[in-house]
Order: sequence, then C-alpha cells, then structure tokens
Amino acid sequence: MTRRKTKYVHEGRYVAEVQVDLIEDEGEWSPYLSVEDACKLDDVRTALRRGDLAAASRLGRIYELRPLVHQ
Repeated sequence: MTRRKTKYVHEGRYVAEVQVDLIEDEGEWSPYLSVEDACKLDDVRTALRRGDLAAASRLGRIYELRPLVHQ
C-alpha cells in the first residue's frame, strides 16, 4: 500500500515542497520511500545547494525564505 506525502527539503534560503509516495507494509521499516523518491529528494537538495532553481523546480515547488523584521 502506498500513500502520497509532502516532504520539505530545506537548503540555505530555499525550501522545496516535493511529493513522494510512502510505502507501507507489515515490515519493521514501514513506512519507507522508494529508491526513486529518495533519489528525487537528493536531487532537489543538490540543485538547491548549487542554486539551480530551474532544476529544483522540475521536481517540486520552490519557496524562498526571507527574514521578517522584528519590532
């Protein structure tokens, strides 16, 4: 059985929102990611580190974090 999950990858001043499938079974390691989804998360993190927002945005939704002015 699988279910859709949103994972967030934070790198520097960016956050990527990536959709992955969690695999659930009766094993002790459940739930877990497929190899493809784990690689997708790694690829997004690598792209964000390089500052390659175009590549990262092909794999998920990208947000820029900005500090708020504290009064």
